[in-house]
Amino acid sequence: MESACQGAKEAGGTTVGILPGDDRAAANQFVDVAIATGLGEARNALVVRAADALIAIGGEYGTLSEIALALKAGKPVVGIDSWDLDPVVRATDPADAVRRALDLSA
Repeated sequence: MESACQGAKEAGGTTVGILPGDDRAAANQFVDVAIATGLGEARNALVVRAADALIAIGGEYGTLSEIALALKAGKPVVGIDSWDLDPVVRATDPADAVRRALDLSA
């Protein structure tokens, strides 16, 4: 997530970190607004509900849970080297993923 926040900041964006723990200071250095939830993995539902589209990069079971929650909520998901699921739109690199996510959420 740090790389995603860094890229967003470098492009002039504002970054929001929805954190699993109680400490806002645990956010990476590129987060502008840190939301400490204290919810652990349950914060994945907040991440999904706050988004118009999701980009999954690689990932383990936490990423899989976010993908599943997004698909259940009808949100588009774009993946880079992520879980091989039919509804997930494949992207080749971060720029391609952003273009596809923006197109799908428009």
